Amino acid sequence: LTLHLELDHDGCLPSFAVLTDGKRADITETRPWKFDPGSILVFDRGYNDYGWFGQLHADKVFFVTRSKRGMAYKVVKDDRPLNHPSILGDETIRLTGKAGQACTTPLRRVVYEDENKDVFFFLANNFRLEATTIAAIYRDRWKIESFFKILKQNLKIKTFLGTTRNAVWIQIWTALLTILLLKYMQLRSTFGWSLSNLLALLRMNLFTYRDLWAWISTPFGVPPQPPDVVQYAMAF
Repeated sequence: LTLHLELDHDGCLPSFAVLTDGKRADITETRPWKFDPGSILVFDRGYNDYGWFGQLHADKVFFVTRSKRGMAYKVVKDDRPLNHPSILGDETIRLTGKAGQACTTPLRRVVYEDENKDVFFFLANNFRLEATTIAAIYRDRWKIESFFKILKQNLKIKTFLGTTRNAVWIQIWTALLTILLLKYMQLRSTFGWSLSNLLALLRMNLFTYRDLWAWISTPFGVPPQPPDVVQYAMAF
């Protein structure tokens, strides 16, 4: 089973999700998705599809990814100033061979060296952003890994209560809905919760009678007295 997820950078909230069997490739599922013009997609090399890159560019959607090893291309322009020591190259390229037939638009190739002296080759179709911004955008891709880590650690989906397809799907969808509700409460609160602390204290207060929206901003106040129970007489 595979969860294909679009994570919105604004608040790190899941905005679109599809569950498929594990045999379906990531790019096969993602290719038909539509994105708003002007948005920036970040994805790893598992989504490299040059025809899809051309379609994204035609739809005015920007993307940042890592280029495949052995990618066939030619340099069209190499005159951008390298304004940061971590940027080793910033070129305008055109793909060649079969890749060039699938994607005819010029692309941007950024060569970046991190603090550990590891070198990365980024591919993008945005020519206005600084090269360091392109690198920073790709670095933020790891937020999706953090999201899945939070999901597994806090909402208990490392193991499943049932083994049927329907049981697994229900548990995953329930976890995604729960994380959306928790994120919404976290954003509305003025207290500054971490997600794990919010979830832990919610579990402790499941049977406490109090106003939720007041509680998430002042969680350590004295809980209000429960209302008196009124026993009505039955008229026979």
